[in-house]
Amino acid sequence: MHASALRNIGIMAHIDAGKTTTTERILFYTGKSHRLGEVDDGQATMDWMEQEQNRGITITSAATTCYWNDYQINIIDTPGHVDFTAEVERSLRVLDGAIAIFCAVGGVEPQSETVWHQADKYHVPRIAYINKMDRIGADFPEVIKEIEEKLGARPLPVQLPIGSESGFEGIIDLLLFQEVRWDEESDGYDMKYSPIDPSRLETAKHWRERLIDSLASHSDEITELYVSGEEIPEELLRKIIRRETIARNLVPVLTGASLKNIGVQPLLNAVVDFLPAPEELPPARGHDVKTETEIEVPFKKDGPPLALVFKIQTDREAGALTYIRVYSGSFKNGSAVFNINKKKKERINRLLRMHANRSEPLDSVSAGDIAVIIGCKFSQTGDTLGLEGKQILLEHMSFPEPVITVAVEPKTLSDLDKLKNVLDLLAKEDPTFTVRENEETGQLIISGMGELHLEVLVTRVVNDFKVSANIGNPQVTYRESISAKTEHRERFHKVLAGKENAAEITLRIAPLPRGTGNQFSSEIGKQALPAELLEAVGRGVTGAFSSGIMYGYPCIDIGVTLTAAEYNQNTASPFAYEAAGSLGFDAACRKASPVLLEPVMHMDVMAPKEFIGDVISHISSKGGVIVNLESRPTIEHLRAEIPLANTFGYSTALRSMTQGRGTFAMEFSHFAKKEGGL
Repeated sequence: MHASALRNIGIMAHIDAGKTTTTERILFYTGKSHRLGEVDDGQATMDWMEQEQNRGITITSAATTCYWNDYQINIIDTPGHVDFTAEVERSLRVLDGAIAIFCAVGGVEPQSETVWHQADKYHVPRIAYINKMDRIGADFPEVIKEIEEKLGARPLPVQLPIGSESGFEGIIDLLLFQEVRWDEESDGYDMKYSPIDPSRLETAKHWRERLIDSLASHSDEITELYVSGEEIPEELLRKIIRRETIARNLVPVLTGASLKNIGVQPLLNAVVDFLPAPEELPPARGHDVKTETEIEVPFKKDGPPLALVFKIQTDREAGALTYIRVYSGSFKNGSAVFNINKKKKERINRLLRMHANRSEPLDSVSAGDIAVIIGCKFSQTGDTLGLEGKQILLEHMSFPEPVITVAVEPKTLSDLDKLKNVLDLLAKEDPTFTVRENEETGQLIISGMGELHLEVLVTRVVNDFKVSANIGNPQVTYRESISAKTEHRERFHKVLAGKENAAEITLRIAPLPRGTGNQFSSEIGKQALPAELLEAVGRGVTGAFSSGIMYGYPCIDIGVTLTAAEYNQNTASPFAYEAAGSLGFDAACRKASPVLLEPVMHMDVMAPKEFIGDVISHISSKGGVIVNLESRPTIEHLRAEIPLANTFGYSTALRSMTQGRGTFAMEFSHFAKKEGGL
């Protein structure tokens, strides 16, 4: 198969636009799924997690391959939820084009605005599909207007609906200039083309004029034919639409009702006709580990192998399924690859292509394609696989610091190991989620990016993996530091098993600039104190960094220097010096005006103009600071910094302030002094 017959697409939509039904239909008509599954009866193939079927939202981004007219289409399932920014961004990165689905009744919903702006950020070419034309209140021209006004896009209708609501019976194809209807007997498999009915001819001509007019401004060739009154060949129209869609100047708009099996095949044709093949896009950008520079990764099937792990899913039988998008070269079944992030070799035991409900083995997978590796032990979402000799990172791994924690404990002790295993699996799938055990209480502490993020993960533990657990309330993770310099002399003396252990050291501590980290150094030479005792002091100090000063939160940005030490070889022992280091650090910090630091979040809020005043005053009342306000044609983009502790429940507050049209994303920004203690 030559490369240009490949399409990697995502389907973006807000919760009820009919994304899953449309995906189901695509899989049915491309012959891979032999039963029509309805979301309404919980049988959809893509949403294989029970929890998603309950919520009706798609969280995992599984990639499914289907074939249409000699083209291979990889459908990457994009999460529709804002809180999973890392996952949304990664799935937008691995796809080359997208179908944006809008509901003919609801139009451009708040969630679609967010995903649309994210796709803008990643320069993803799109086609639009106005679904649910059979529903009461369906209004095709109104949705076209909203796409223009709310999204600031340039919609180009290439189809018109014939009728609407219960009278919706098919479409007018403005390029073929024909009417198309679907046969109910064959579940919409058979399509019937007919000339445009005289009663609709005027309307169809009007919209076709509009289409040609829009394209003429992008093509001299069309303008010349148009002016001289000649027939414009359909092929030329398709060529210009394709070029301008890939350049993101236009968004072709199609329509249908997926549930009634109307409109899906032309949507597949549009994917093939208008969305780009992998090699038609600018080269991917990578980060050369050796030279620490940004470089381009050219699309070459015979280039050095390079792939991004964009998803890990756990299969009960096969173990970890590692989904990769190949950007250069090829990967062969049975070969070894190098994980550049983990600096470890991985083995490809099996290479698979996933279809909706089965998989097929592959011998190799090359640039532009998507596949699943079985056998990776170390790989995590976001890692780059390639060659040891040519280390390029496709994604600069800066996972934001998880700043919200929840305690989880199994209801019975026998469930403890099971719970630990499940949490480890989830941490592999999602690097923004971490797990640790609290040594004092024995509780498992999970941390993540936000309230909703942890809520979904916890639901998966309980429902998908069937581990019964008690869940605590979300807690903010604070840090501690100092705000003054001080010196402290620590004497340690203890008799153990009849042997005297003694040490005396002097430590100088000072606050370091935020973000520097902790540092330990020594001003005294090995002649004053033997190397093993110097190391023991260092161990004692660095071990004490994590146990806090006043509240037991980890310490940050403290510089510790060993300035003097007494040494008596009869009583000196590594144990005594390590203890002196730990106790000395603790005592010194208490004298150095300790401060409690809280995580401050960087918040991006998108809201329509009419609500922005309320949004600003609400953020200010919560101790937030507005950093920047940017006006777009349809929406205000607000950037603010706000203490994490004041953001709990923000999504509900924002929804009620903006009638559900505001959206926000948050990530950790920095630690700042918390006023008024705990």
